[in-house]
Amino acid sequence: MSKALNECLTPQLDALHEQGLYNIIDAVEGPNGAKIKIKGQTLINLSSNNYLGFSNDSRLKEKCIEATKKYGVGAGAVRTINGTMTIHDELEKRIADFKHTEAAIAFQSGFNCNMGAISAVMTKKDAIISDELNHASIIDGCRLSGAKVIRVRHQDMDHLRETAKEATESGQYEKVMYITDGVFSMDGDVAKLPEIVKIAEEFDLITYVDDAHGSGVMGNGAGTVKHFGLADRIDFQIGTLSKAIGVVGGYVAGSQKLIDWLKVRARPFLFSTSLTPGSAAACIEAFNIMEQNPETIEQLWNNGTYLKNGLKNLGFNIGHSETPITPCIIGDENLTQKFSRRLLEEGIYAKSIVFPTVPKGTGRVRNMPTAAHTSEMLDEVLAVYERVGKELGVI
Repeated sequence: MSKALNECLTPQLDALHEQGLYNIIDAVEGPNGAKIKIKGQTLINLSSNNYLGFSNDSRLKEKCIEATKKYGVGAGAVRTINGTMTIHDELEKRIADFKHTEAAIAFQSGFNCNMGAISAVMTKKDAIISDELNHASIIDGCRLSGAKVIRVRHQDMDHLRETAKEATESGQYEKVMYITDGVFSMDGDVAKLPEIVKIAEEFDLITYVDDAHGSGVMGNGAGTVKHFGLADRIDFQIGTLSKAIGVVGGYVAGSQKLIDWLKVRARPFLFSTSLTPGSAAACIEAFNIMEQNPETIEQLWNNGTYLKNGLKNLGFNIGHSETPITPCIIGDENLTQKFSRRLLEEGIYAKSIVFPTVPKGTGRVRNMPTAAHTSEMLDEVLAVYERVGKELGVI
């Protein structure tokens, strides 16, 4: 390592450790399920986004293997050359049908969706109004576009209306977009889409909803937009194939004209090799299972409600989550890290979330019950939370 790089990194890493902001990455020894094994220890897992338990589902694995044998392990090229296989077309048609839109486009990740879709439509002549708690990929996608980014207070509809009015009536911008998460991943609250749509239609805003944590969870799985019955009034619906779907990738669903444009202008689509055929086939199977087995989504919600009520009754601050996402907000970063470590020692894997993922002073342990957790597992979680919470003075 060069002297310059060493002098740059060493003090910054030391500071992160001292402030409780350094994140230790653990390697999981086997599949990511309701229970996982790390360093030989079996733990109840509350840190994955594998909402429906699909990541190790035998039906998805079988479809992945079949497609891999038929098409190969990789697509071999970017989509616009000869990396589009019939399985990719089938996946995109399946997504559009599930999301109730005219068309869809699949990307290699949800992050790539936001990097590609925003910058393909918005330019330095435009403005983007963005909720202050939007995901990092939205922030980076906005920056890449070159558009003027105007942050608005989280879920503050009066501020949104005021900002939309000012931006559209200023005459400075060719077009204005409003971007929001559908479900905010750290707090679990849901975007106020009916109010947002009214404001957007009043001021002719382009509407963009990143529903990474709503797809497979809200609206019988079809997402937050479907939950509110607004599929024909939202321009961009973004989702991932790596959370509730359990595989990897992301997508944009919308009008045929929008998807046609993204296929010739979205840079991750143009310049990066497409999803593996096995991944595409597994995703298709996940959508099929969701439609055929709605009780899987019901179980996710039942487990989320059970854990949320249990933690709240114990005296923990769980914020204002409206979804199975259950934050346990502690505040101090070092105490949050210590709390998470004690949970680990007691057999519960629930990672601490601190700055820069959440604002300083709002450290939390983010709990994500899935459809695969049993009531016995959740009872054990609550018992451990009570012991550790009292031990560390959190409750």
